[in-house]
Amino acid sequence: MAKKKRIVVKIGSSLLANEEKLTLRFAFINGLLADLAELQTQGYDIILTSSGSVALGLNMIGKRPEDAGILDKQAAAACGQPLLMNAYRQVASEYDMGVAQMLVTVEDMEERRRFLNIKNTMLRLFENNILPIINENDSIATTDLKVGDNDRLSAKVAQMIEADQLIILTSVEGLYDRDPSEPGAQFIEEIEDVSEHLESTKSVSELGSGGMMTKMLAANMAQNAGVETIIAEGLIEAPVSSVLRRERRHTRCLARDKTGSPLMIWLSNRLQVAGTLVVSNAAVAAISSKERGLARNDLVSIQGEFSKGDVLHVYDEEGNEFARGLTNFSSEETILMARNPDMLVEDVIGYKTKSDIIGSENILILEDHHLQLDAPMDDAQPVISV
Repeated sequence: MAKKKRIVVKIGSSLLANEEKLTLRFAFINGLLADLAELQTQGYDIILTSSGSVALGLNMIGKRPEDAGILDKQAAAACGQPLLMNAYRQVASEYDMGVAQMLVTVEDMEERRRFLNIKNTMLRLFENNILPIINENDSIATTDLKVGDNDRLSAKVAQMIEADQLIILTSVEGLYDRDPSEPGAQFIEEIEDVSEHLESTKSVSELGSGGMMTKMLAANMAQNAGVETIIAEGLIEAPVSSVLRRERRHTRCLARDKTGSPLMIWLSNRLQVAGTLVVSNAAVAAISSKERGLARNDLVSIQGEFSKGDVLHVYDEEGNEFARGLTNFSSEETILMARNPDMLVEDVIGYKTKSDIIGSENILILEDHHLQLDAPMDDAQPVISV
């Protein structure tokens, strides 16, 4: 049998909730699920990444988006998620479509074992022709543990299931080279390098947690995973199939022809920083060429509390991020090893193991198409010089 086409569809809060009344837009949900049901009959495996739970729950706790704090939003999410899923379930039943709810946190997406467990669940749902509806678990996620926006969550999901396309439906037709309200703004139909368009994407919607900037960041993550991204207006009638057939205007972010292994793709698309290492400039060339791994003698400073198996961001002494990798040690063990370079590893940490902080096989060297993260500010958390 031919491999089914896989798509991830992301829906923003502004499409699902009336901005003034904060009530469900049933007409849009009906049009969306009718379209997805038809695509399922055509052989598509589909995942829906849906915002909206916070916006829909605010009425129940008597808050407006502009007045809600983190605790208000957590409570609103707990109230709004059942409303949202009940609406999806009721409408989906009209089209003989089964739906399933999956709530995740950033830890689920960043920890390799949990990431693979989520993937396996989604694949089993596909086997039963059920539509997974995935959202961040906003009722328990704090600021430090949030994915931050469902655009990037949808890109992580697209990477996870090796999707053909990520389709982000929003309140505008696509990307312009500047604010579309400005005279002379030009619509951009196709993008090869997302990084060239980040400066024109600063606005944020009132209901959502991201604007066009987060959509470009998501598109970059998808590109690096070999997934094409489409940004289009969320119309009521055939919102997804009409762009798949190229019947209306949209922005298409092309996938890269050459991508790394699943592990390297996972390393490249990070949502949070577990910890950072600064290495001496003298060590950068050897690490970058994969001649060897990152050794304790290379370290200049360590920042953050991390555990064995976390992904660390690696910087040179000028603060340029050049690599990411899976650490073999916790932050406490790394500090002890770096401060005792002449002692055997087993004598420092109490057990025998590999000596590299990050092995060469678990290091991703960043290239121009990877969006590099700025080095954390010194006052963000204590930096421990070694």
